[in-house]
Amino acid sequence: MNTNNTLGDNLIELKNVCKNYKDFSLNCSLEIKRGTVTGLIGKNGAGKTTVFKALLGLIRIDSGSIVYKGEERKSLSETERERIGVVLAESFISAYLNASDVRDILSKAYRTFDKQKFEAYCRRFDIPMKKRIKEYSTGMKAKLKLISALCHETELLILDEPTAGLDVVARDELITLLRDYMLDENHSIIVSSHISSDLEGLCDDIYMIDNGEVILHEDTDTLFDEYGIIKISDKDYPTLNKDHIRYVKQESFGYRLLTDCRSFYMDNYPGLIIEKSSIDDIILVIISGQKHEN
Repeated sequence: MNTNNTLGDNLIELKNVCKNYKDFSLNCSLEIKRGTVTGLIGKNGAGKTTVFKALLGLIRIDSGSIVYKGEERKSLSETERERIGVVLAESFISAYLNASDVRDILSKAYRTFDKQKFEAYCRRFDIPMKKRIKEYSTGMKAKLKLISALCHETELLILDEPTAGLDVVARDELITLLRDYMLDENHSIIVSSHISSDLEGLCDDIYMIDNGEVILHEDTDTLFDEYGIIKISDKDYPTLNKDHIRYVKQESFGYRLLTDCRSFYMDNYPGLIIEKSSIDDIILVIISGQKHEN
């Protein structure tokens, strides 16, 4: 996570981007700032992968635009796309190749591909160069995909579930690799993950998307310092000041509430059960509850 208080200028953004399918529509705006890690959360089918494909120009948008380094356009050029490293959930490398094959293919695909850097990463993370990928563990395959995305002078990483299915050791190795990448303040990452602890320790800001629309955007520090979950009985709910309640979820015991001002309720309602909110808590209350209109 970037420790600077001032976030950088926008590297790339989606500006009122719409994409319509038969049973789904994306209508989204988001910004990825230089030198920061942006998280994208939401349930399966919410539109996260569609956002990534729109950023990459893998789908033709119906309206809106991509703004790259302050310039508005419908799509990125080939040179600009070479500056983006990508790991999509459905992407794969042929199981019959080995890491040496991958190195040679990428060196022809990217003009800026660094063979020595690729080989150094493989040595660092014990990726065998001559063994076929079908013999790799799940963790080794995930590391190879990320290493491949890092070795062609990228300034932006787009990562869709990069740690899915990995054990805690392999996940920690990948997160360490991403932290190393972010030591360069000109780099940026946008990442989705269902493993909330990965995002909590890595991201500077988080977008939540549902049904193709952004329904929440906050700095990560704000989410964990100021947001909270309130548990309150049916009897006490009517008497609660709801000025700082964002979402309401009714449950068997009463209500679970998402607030963006935890300190207000801690100061004024000392008897309430008020918990710090995790990313999982926020997703659960927002998706299964209702937005509170003050």
